[in-house]
Amino acid sequence: MSDPVFRDPRKAFGMAVSAIAEANENVVILSADSGHSSGFKNFQAKHPDRYFELGIMEQGVVGVAAGLATTGKIPVFCAIAPFATLRPYEMLRNDVGYMRQNVKIVGRNSGITYSDLGSTHHSLEDFAIMRMIPGFSVLAPQDPSEIEAASAAILEHSGPVYMRIGNEPIPELFEPGEFKIGAGRVAREGKDVTIVSTGSITGDVLAAADILAIQGISVEVVGMPTVWPLDRERLVASAAKTRRVVTVEEHYVYGGLGTIVQEAMNETVNVSVLKLGIPHGYATSGPYRQILAQYGLDAAGIAAQVSAFVI
Repeated sequence: MSDPVFRDPRKAFGMAVSAIAEANENVVILSADSGHSSGFKNFQAKHPDRYFELGIMEQGVVGVAAGLATTGKIPVFCAIAPFATLRPYEMLRNDVGYMRQNVKIVGRNSGITYSDLGSTHHSLEDFAIMRMIPGFSVLAPQDPSEIEAASAAILEHSGPVYMRIGNEPIPELFEPGEFKIGAGRVAREGKDVTIVSTGSITGDVLAAADILAIQGISVEVVGMPTVWPLDRERLVASAAKTRRVVTVEEHYVYGGLGTIVQEAMNETVNVSVLKLGIPHGYATSGPYRQILAQYGLDAAGIAAQVSAFVI
């Protein structure tokens, strides 16, 4: 088996949106001193009339995006995840959500991938707060090809979307294909336990499933690149088969994918749910992979916690 190809998620996103924008003149890019790092340097040079640099004032950017959407434009605003969600949250709630504007918000360097800059640059509550805005879809694609397909899907979708992508290069996990908002995928079939994952940490989950297979534990991995709305049908079918569910996410253990899955289980098959994520506190800083290992979110840590849960 050949080694996986790793790609920069920001470049995958920027190139995908830029390519779509070539064919759709309604797509416009907004920046809060963030556009080049989001992959739009070439787009700005080629289409300066559709690239708006508003400076470090995310609240204003969201307001302008909502205004542009009223004219039929499809604004895309990508910035460091906590700056794109926390700073302008009132505007996201009122100007975009309440007014049902067709605005696309993308949080890059998500989770703890901006690891060495510490808690101010971590986004560990974005799933929780963004799904609380009625009408918003919340996405976390799991590999570069899903990022590209999801970029096409959000620009086709009519309505507000929040999508998060990471920072570190991530492996290609899946064959390229169509992305449907609200649909999950069974990335690996199994019978002893269901692991539900989202975002780039799915790569570690699949590696953990390999470790667990050696221990005789058969893992079903359900990838959820759409965190909200949840693919309840796929989740319930897997949970009814395995009777054990573990969620893994680069987010606080409260409020995110684990809480959403737990809610769905309580309303349907009512199985136990083990939630793996970041404890509810200010996460440490340091090298990204070391932080993941510290919180048990690398492949070995995930495997150890799932093994203890199953046995």
